[in-house]
Amino acid sequence: MRLRRDRAIEIKAPGQFTRMREAGLVVAHTLRVLAEAVRPGITTADLDAIAEREIRSAGAVPSFLGYHGYPATICTSVNEEIVHGIPARDRRLNPGDVISIDCGAIVDGWHGDAAISMGVGEIDQADQALLDACEAALWAGIAQARPGNRIGDISHAVERSARSSGEYGLIREYTGHGIGTAMHMEPAVPNYGPPGHGPRLRAGMALAIEPMITRGGERTEELADGWTVVTADGSRAAHFEHTVAITPDGPWVLTAPEDGQPEFAGRSGATVLARGDGAPDAR
Repeated sequence: MRLRRDRAIEIKAPGQFTRMREAGLVVAHTLRVLAEAVRPGITTADLDAIAEREIRSAGAVPSFLGYHGYPATICTSVNEEIVHGIPARDRRLNPGDVISIDCGAIVDGWHGDAAISMGVGEIDQADQALLDACEAALWAGIAQARPGNRIGDISHAVERSARSSGEYGLIREYTGHGIGTAMHMEPAVPNYGPPGHGPRLRAGMALAIEPMITRGGERTEELADGWTVVTADGSRAAHFEHTVAITPDGPWVLTAPEDGQPEFAGRSGATVLARGDGAPDAR
């Protein structure tokens, strides 16, 4: 998402978070199926077809398809592509590639949005370190999504984690965002900056937190298709994202699978588990 400067921030009731959780679980399931399908020789169009099948079979609607004219169900960004890569029949994955898959779904008007990055077959250690650093930065940001903190506390935690992991380029032009009855809402959630700045976080807010880092510089270019964003220096990139609800007890990761929530404790020092009834359970 490009940085926007509107003012309205949507506040959700607990029952509305439950509906967002339903959308989030559709996204989590779809990404899990896609991760299992990634292999040398598959095309990004094949992955897109799988994603649409899984989302629609769950009774949900793809968020991305038709969004401002976007022509696919998911974004598939390979190697130097950072975000918004368009699936194509002639884009076949090769051994050693790195792919980011961004996926969104709508259930009863409520959105879930998440992204993963992974290697295709075996990848070199530097690429794996890039993926690990980006995912760690995501969870560092999520840990700050608590009432009373500010957006800048999330941004600073993401940047500090990424910087501590190595000499990575941290994308500034594209940010996380608010989410709920629309996919992209206020507030913008930058992946850099000092703590203690920006809107104060309140219970009822929902944010899509999504660091993007590269093995090179921070400059980006948009391709002629009007969507695909690449690194200007051709370096490889990674992108991870989760939709996070801010509850009185802390962050509830709406797009994490139910068996993935305990991972939050090890990464952040704080835990919010999702019970089977869809309600947040602070531990």
